Amino acid sequence: MIYDMDYETLPREALEAIQLRRLQATLQRVYATVPFYRKRFDDVGFKPSDLKSLEDLRRVPFTTKQDLRDNYPYGLFAVPMENVVRIHASSGTTGKPTVVGYTARDIETWATLMARALSAAGATRGDIIHNAYGYGLFTGGLGVHYGAEKLGASVIPISGGNTKRQIMIMKDFGATILTCTPSYALHLAEVAHEMGVDFKDLKFKAGLFGAEPWSEKMREEIERKLHLSALDIYGLSEVIGPGVAVECLEAKAGLHIFEDHFIAEIIDPNTGEVLPPGSAGELVFTSITKEAFPVIRYRTRDITSLNAEPCVCGRTFVRMNRVSGRSDDMLIIRGVNVFPSQIESVLMEIQGVEPHYQLIVDREDNLDRLTVLVEVGESAFSDKVKTLQDLEKIITKNIKEYLGVSAKVKLVEPKTIARSEGKAVRVIDNRKL
Repeated sequence: MIYDMDYETLPREALEAIQLRRLQATLQRVYATVPFYRKRFDDVGFKPSDLKSLEDLRRVPFTTKQDLRDNYPYGLFAVPMENVVRIHASSGTTGKPTVVGYTARDIETWATLMARALSAAGATRGDIIHNAYGYGLFTGGLGVHYGAEKLGASVIPISGGNTKRQIMIMKDFGATILTCTPSYALHLAEVAHEMGVDFKDLKFKAGLFGAEPWSEKMREEIERKLHLSALDIYGLSEVIGPGVAVECLEAKAGLHIFEDHFIAEIIDPNTGEVLPPGSAGELVFTSITKEAFPVIRYRTRDITSLNAEPCVCGRTFVRMNRVSGRSDDMLIIRGVNVFPSQIESVLMEIQGVEPHYQLIVDREDNLDRLTVLVEVGESAFSDKVKTLQDLEKIITKNIKEYLGVSAKVKLVEPKTIARSEGKAVRVIDNRKL
């Protein structure tokens, strides 16, 4: 099902004309209202009036996550705060979150994009959507929620956790569409099995799963255990949230990027050069309808490629292939962005801890588990067992409070963690995606 037939099936020439017009307006607006962009453009001798074609976009400087951190919290907002009706945030490498804002029109745009995404999964006004994405500063929960209401469907704002209660509500309320992370979907299946509930007896027909990397093998497992069609959805808070791109039910072969709102590029992560169509590289987005927080050539650090071939569903938007990796050291743990430098900043505040640590990520019972190995000093390690246990509890508590992610902390003896002459090996990711 296509929610917005007029835009989602536009001929390429008409779509690119809309993109150019909206891009020109966006560049003019950020140059006039955001000092950061004005200086960045001036530094390279670029004026918004210089942009005559979509190809000219490659003359514009990139925006990075570091730029967002440097302008924390509202330095990149393009409207006065009195026009901002919503603020969301995602974790950043220094502990300060990446802050994004929305005007009332931005919220309406976002809701429309999510209505499109849900429609791509086959959702209609007659469906009941069980929304198990987290509500709060994380964009997932409210993004799906407003999209479901825009579509006219019934939405159950269950959020994450309390899994047994979720199973009961799924059974009693008759939900037909599931939205959550893919790992939590499999966890739901396991808990349901323990409770004697068979998903085959529930009413689910499809699910939109995102916020963390997953594979075709994992899709097959979700579909087998939950008896529904599992679709991938992509988004990031810096661009708008969920609803930037989505798979369609008909093909399940790449995620349609909503190009009337976002311009996608693939660049060489090392040189920044735009790569030819079909090449794998780093995904870059420019928002062309956002009012409060437009981003210009934002480097996502996600590695993928674009597919412009026609899709059987009828949508004419380019498709992005499944993200295959990152060009930085960020981890995604149950939908939460975690950088080794964040963990390091927590550890360095605690007395008795050495500056040597390692993050080990496993997937157990279909859920991501983060273990933090931390070296302690000679004196600390020779202390009583209770002292070490207390130190582990402090580190665990601080990581949870500081980063919003649960981790198992294991203290190890001095010089236990392997040293490297080059870049330290901070992360061991054992997940088989």
